[in-house]
Amino acid sequence: MSIKLLALDLYRAQQKVHLLEAQLAEAPFSAQEAIEAKLREANEELRQLRNMLEGAKSPSPYRSHPSMLKRRGR
Repeated sequence: MSIKLLALDLYRAQQKVHLLEAQLAEAPFSAQEAIEAKLREANEELRQLRNMLEGAKSPSPYRSHPSMLKRRGR
């Protein structure tokens, strides 16, 4: 998945979390448990997407860019 698509999914997940937080703040006590469950799931999805995006941005530690490799004498 490209970084652009991950970022878009991350934005949507953030919006979902904010919406659920707003609903939770205004919900009657009887409905709060259901919203809290949805909010936990949304936060987990958000955390996973952040980790995926961070991993996509970071270069692998075991790979080196060819220009950084030292040329050995011929």
